Amino acid sequence: MAIAQAGPPKARVAPWNDPVIRGWFFQLVVIGSVALLAWYLVSNTIENLERQQISTGFGYLGQEAGFEIGDSLIPYSPADTYARAIFVGILNTLRVSVIGIVLATILGTLIGVGRLSPNWLLAKICEWYVEAFRNVPLLLWLFLIYKLISDLFPGPRQAISLLWDTIFLTNRGVYFPVPFAHDVHSWIGVGLLVGIAGAWLIHRWARARQAATGQPFPSIWVGAGVIVGVPVLVWLMGGAPTAFSVPALKGFNFQGGIVIQPEFTALLVGLVVYTSAFVAEIVRSGILALHKGQSEAAYSLGLSRAQAMRLVLLPQALRVIVPPMTSQYLNITKNSSLAIAIGYPDLVASINVTINQTGQAIENVLIIMAAYLSVSLTISLFMNWYNRQIALKER
Repeated sequence: MAIAQAGPPKARVAPWNDPVIRGWFFQLVVIGSVALLAWYLVSNTIENLERQQISTGFGYLGQEAGFEIGDSLIPYSPADTYARAIFVGILNTLRVSVIGIVLATILGTLIGVGRLSPNWLLAKICEWYVEAFRNVPLLLWLFLIYKLISDLFPGPRQAISLLWDTIFLTNRGVYFPVPFAHDVHSWIGVGLLVGIAGAWLIHRWARARQAATGQPFPSIWVGAGVIVGVPVLVWLMGGAPTAFSVPALKGFNFQGGIVIQPEFTALLVGLVVYTSAFVAEIVRSGILALHKGQSEAAYSLGLSRAQAMRLVLLPQALRVIVPPMTSQYLNITKNSSLAIAIGYPDLVASINVTINQTGQAIENVLIIMAAYLSVSLTISLFMNWYNRQIALKER
């Protein structure tokens, strides 16, 4: 009977040489060091604030702010709290950021495609645009645009009137009519959202239909008709109110209507023209990353240059364009903080006044950091989701 011989005994590994134990040890050391550093900073800060008799905490948010904000999307007065003043600043930041992202994407895409145009003059104009705007600091463009608006447009008494004296251009802003408040307006907003959803469903159906049958469908025009038609239909069903508040000069300024402040205009234009130059290069590089055979195949099928760009090249280039485009969207949001240089009441401006009045800089800076971090992470999550939607799916 054969007796199985045991193999050589395994060498005993010292705990320090075990990679698992060593990995856990170093992680615990790093976590402990970070926690110790955080404890030191927090305790030292609290001790210094108490020594200087500076109050801490966020209780001041419920106190009366006492300062005005010139541009607000929601009702606000100096009698409101600091929390509402900061919220107004956040809304102003979001307004200029969202509009800037949309306009910069559209303008940058057009400039990027224009740089690839066979028309020499158009391609050169787009090239000069990119080189001029992206190589000059954004802050200088903001100063220049704000100065141009202040100097080129006259005061309210010499305002430039347009459309039968209903729109007025002044150095204090652009005044234009606005409908009087009516119950149907909220339903018109709902109708607009329904129209956008309907246009999206029509576009999806048209793509599936074209993939199955090869027959195109004018989804863009039909979708635009749905987006416009549904709110118009709701407006007609609601009695078609046509009463408008028209701006009129009274005293030294206009009363009635609504005004777009010059600070908002300067900030928005500066963000759009500056960021669109970077977007244009991203779009151009994304299209050039495609194989030349893609465009040749599109032309061989009888597609025009515009159709080839819209149906073949840009959809494929999106997979290259979207990741760097996310960085530009984040830059628009963060660069909007330069608004304080030209007096636009964004989040940083509201916080700056709050710090001067309350002296609680740490809490206010934390609010700024939390606000920009939340917005940036939201943009990143959305763009990552969209990037996964357009990614090539393996079969």
